[in-house]
Amino acid sequence: MRTIGTVVRGVRAPIVREGDNIAELAANAVQEAWREAGITPRDRDIVAVTESVVARAQGNYATLEQIARDVRVKTGGGTVGVAFPILSRNRFSILLRAMAMGCRKIVLLLSYPSDEVGNGLVDWDRLDAAGVNPYSDVLTLEEFREKFGETKHPFTGVDYVSFYSDIITEAGAEAELVFGNRVTALLDYTDAVITCDIHTRKRSKRLLKQAGARVVLGLDDLLTAPVDGSGYNADYGLLGSNKATEEKVKLFPRGCMAVAEELSEQLSRVSGKRIEAMVYGDGAFKDPVGRIWELADPVVSPGYTKGLVGTPNELKLKYLADNDFGDLTGEALRTAIEERIREKGSASLVGSMVSEGTTPRNLTDLIGSLCDLTSGSGDKGTPIVYIQGYFDNYTNE
Repeated sequence: MRTIGTVVRGVRAPIVREGDNIAELAANAVQEAWREAGITPRDRDIVAVTESVVARAQGNYATLEQIARDVRVKTGGGTVGVAFPILSRNRFSILLRAMAMGCRKIVLLLSYPSDEVGNGLVDWDRLDAAGVNPYSDVLTLEEFREKFGETKHPFTGVDYVSFYSDIITEAGAEAELVFGNRVTALLDYTDAVITCDIHTRKRSKRLLKQAGARVVLGLDDLLTAPVDGSGYNADYGLLGSNKATEEKVKLFPRGCMAVAEELSEQLSRVSGKRIEAMVYGDGAFKDPVGRIWELADPVVSPGYTKGLVGTPNELKLKYLADNDFGDLTGEALRTAIEERIREKGSASLVGSMVSEGTTPRNLTDLIGSLCDLTSGSGDKGTPIVYIQGYFDNYTNE
């Protein structure tokens, strides 16, 4: 029996520049890795490319001035409520600056005790001690400071309350901060709101519209089309964007399904095997110490080939070993389990005790998370990930 199961390799690639054919570049890098590492391609190998280099190759960028103009046109440029931003210097601070450039005043509603992805603003124990209920209580800046004082992020050391307030005023707008978890609280201040939550944005927009807001926008409603020659994303707007320079952001890439298909076609043609491909962003996992969710992109994978659609359909080996075949050992146990795996077919095992504990997450979310952990976000220089044996099971020799 083969002893090696899934193998994941980070693949180094040249520095990607605007105008590069990212599918060709990635395919060439993978072929070089095959030669260097002596890899024999197999059917259903997976190659994945991070969204960052796809967007860079596309030149999908926007300046602060271009974002500010879109904000001004779509909100009227007066007093604008900005709800539920994540606490991030890389992800949101530059967007906040652009919004402030596009209006006269910003009323910033910060969720507490943490933002949507888990960045803490104040500790739960301090909330309890202060008698504050975050589900109902809306605090002014003065009330928040009186109860909790300065609140620095445990990892970055940044007091985001002061940091975001200063960004707004330095951009030339008036700033007012409030704290709460009801998006409609902003309607006490303005009838024009940009809600900046990622995965709860549809609910926030629905609540605002039902409450009579005049202008309701999400980050996915800004930069959905070019502004003065800018990049754009018709599906996600500013969601998934990152700071590129002090004056420019990189947007989430466009047309990723086509990128994945082209990359798959090139590698499948030269290898004679069916190679699956995908574009991946933030993985869907949570840090157990900082309690921060990694998932700040709108989706884990904006593009993938058809072979990556679906969820795992796996049997729990320890359940079989402890229950169905608890009286077997050695070769007899192995043979019995292999036979049960072969018998499972394609019928869904959801709800069956024998699959209990094999959480039915989307394959693209699982594989994208694996890729994100492999490539990292620093200087590894491996924006491409090559995976073998992901779809293997105990029966594969």
